[in-house]
Amino acid sequence: MVSGLSREERSARRQQRKEKLLQELDSTIPSPCTSVCQMDDLTQLCIGCQRNIDEIRDWVIMTGEEKKALLNIIEQRRTSMVA
Repeated sequence: MVSGLSREERSARRQQRKEKLLQELDSTIPSPCTSVCQMDDLTQLCIGCQRNIDEIRDWVIMTGEEKKALLNIIEQRRTSMVA
């Protein structure tokens, strides 16, 4: 036994951590990906979804609030590009 816990107890704790993580992650907000995946050399943003590489990579692990905030930033980027 590791740390005084049985195999079943470790498994139960692992499952609880996984469930907590899944509750925090939000998959109800669709990705802004438009399947036009090409990075603009000047802005370092995808020309399809207007996200940088870190935002694209982190999308799946963002909370709902983080995704909503990023969608607002993307909208501002699009608006400033048109102006």
